[in-house]
Order: sequence, then structure tokens, then C-alpha cells
Amino acid sequence: MNQITELKSLLLATPRPQVIITTHHKPDADALGSSLGLYHFLKSLDIPAQVITPTDYGDFLKWMPGESTVINFEAFEEKSAKLVDEADIIFCLDFNTLKRINRLGELVAKSSSKKVLIDHHLEPEGFEDFRLWTTSASSTCELVFWLIELMHEVDHVSADLASCLYAGIMTDTASFKHGSTTPTTHRVAAKLLEKGAKPNRIFESIYDNYSENRTRFIGFCLSEKLQILPDFKTALIVVNAEELGRYKIITGDTEGLVNYGLSITGIELSVLIIDRTVSRKMSFRSKTKFPANSFARQHFNGGGHFNAAGGESSDPIEMVEEKFKAALPEFLEYLN
Repeated sequence: MNQITELKSLLLATPRPQVIITTHHKPDADALGSSLGLYHFLKSLDIPAQVITPTDYGDFLKWMPGESTVINFEAFEEKSAKLVDEADIIFCLDFNTLKRINRLGELVAKSSSKKVLIDHHLEPEGFEDFRLWTTSASSTCELVFWLIELMHEVDHVSADLASCLYAGIMTDTASFKHGSTTPTTHRVAAKLLEKGAKPNRIFESIYDNYSENRTRFIGFCLSEKLQILPDFKTALIVVNAEELGRYKIITGDTEGLVNYGLSITGIELSVLIIDRTVSRKMSFRSKTKFPANSFARQHFNGGGHFNAAGGESSDPIEMVEEKFKAALPEFLEYLN
């Protein structure tokens, strides 16, 4: 990290600075886990901190210690705006461009506060004053632990803090099976276990906590909506707004659905297209050499990691599906 000594001095100044922590819209376990992990760390140093998310998030994340203190910007816009305006330091976690925090990004951009970026996505925008960033980290939760180590404050890692960070590392590595899992990742995970994180309870809270509607919806998608495009070694699921309504799908219920396609023998690319009414959201997951981020950026105004990316389109869902299939031949060399 650049200027770690300066950042530590700012954080430990007297009086303590007012800190805001935010992350990308529709936070996943890494986004919320890193935010709450950092929140617990700052509170242990008597630093006033508040987590503000741009939107709501899935119920499967609400077990996290400290979750009840999180403010949803969409639900409390005026309160959030006041907190951002009064902030001395704003931590921006698990995103690389301010557009990923929606309207909250406009307030952060205007703020005179110091901005700290902690992230592992490609091509950071450069809005920050301090940066802890590398694509070689498994997750933003891993990077938050690095920050704590760089500040020589590991003694302040509590069981609650460790649980939040472990959740993000576990999910962003798909239970430590992704290529982003490194020896350092395992060492960080081990230290979190030593600090009190309970892996079985965390796994159960995230993965063994499906509603009946969500379970039936997954079954419907795999049985009725899954397409296999053998010439391109691709699995595709397209879900329209009526189908989301039929199964009463709420925020978080489609999390992980795109990964099912990669479990099929011979599939190199798995794609999920969902009609969110306002726009069509896309998730891309790939194996080995298919550049999911480049594909998303070139065709669907998206980006992300090499093997895990997202995109969106304002076109009708039928047109998005056609456009996706028409673009596949351009990337055929990566699928063979």
C-alpha cells in the first residue's frame, strides 16, 4: 500500500476522524464482509465509523456481526448524504469505479474527504488518495486483513471481525477452489480461524439458508431454462421478469446461479441473463483462458475479473440473448 504511515496517522489522529465505509451496489459476501470487518477494526481503535451500502442485499448476509448498523442509501438517502458530507475519510471497498455505487458515487466524488480504495478488480478509476490494490488478492476481505497487518494491529482482530473477513474470502474463492486462492490466502484464513471464525457456521449461514422459493427457482432454471451451446462450450440461463415474479425472487436469490453451468463436463463459459425490469443484468463465469472481463467490457458495458465478470444492457431481454450468441464466435479461440 502507498503511504501506509500517513494513512495510519490520519486514522489515529486526535480527535479521531469521522469515517464512512461503502461498497458496490447489491453487495455480496466479500463486499459486506470486508466493510463490516473494517468497521469492527476501526471501532476497536475508537474511530467513529459507519457502513453505508448503495442498495439492499441478500438475507443470507444478515447474520454478519454488526449488520444491523448498516445504512441502506436508497432507504435513508438524506441521512446518508449528511454522513458523507461530514466524513473526514471514506473507505471504498470492493469496487474500482464510482459508478458501481450508483447515486452514492456522486456524493463521494464531491466530498472533500480523503478517499481510500481497497480492491482487487482490474483497472481502478483513480479517484482515491490512498490505495491498497492488487488483482493477485483472492478478495477484498483478504486485503482488509493485509491492511490490519500493515498497521501492525492484528491484536485488534476479534472473533466478529474474523468471521466477516472469512466469509468474504470463502465465497470469493468458491470455498478455496478458484485460481485466485494462494498460499497467502490460506495463511490469512488460518489466522482468522485462530481469531475465532467458525467455518462450519459461516458456511451454513451463507449456503444452507435457502428459502423454499429460491430452491424451487434454482430447480426451475436448471430444468427449464438451461441452454447448452455445444459449439461454444457454453451454458446459458435466461430469466425474464415474469419468471422472477412467479417465484417471488428477492435480492440475493440469484446469487451463485451462474456457477452451476461450469459444473457440467466440457463447459468453459457459463452465463446468466436476468431481466431486472430497469435493465438486463448479466453474469459471466469461465474456466482457464476465456477472458470474461474483456467479453463483458466489449459487448455489455461491463467488466470484472478475468474469469468472473458482469455486464448490463437496456435492450429487451430477447435482443440481449441474441446479441450474446452473435458475439460468441469472436471469442471462439478461447473456448477451444
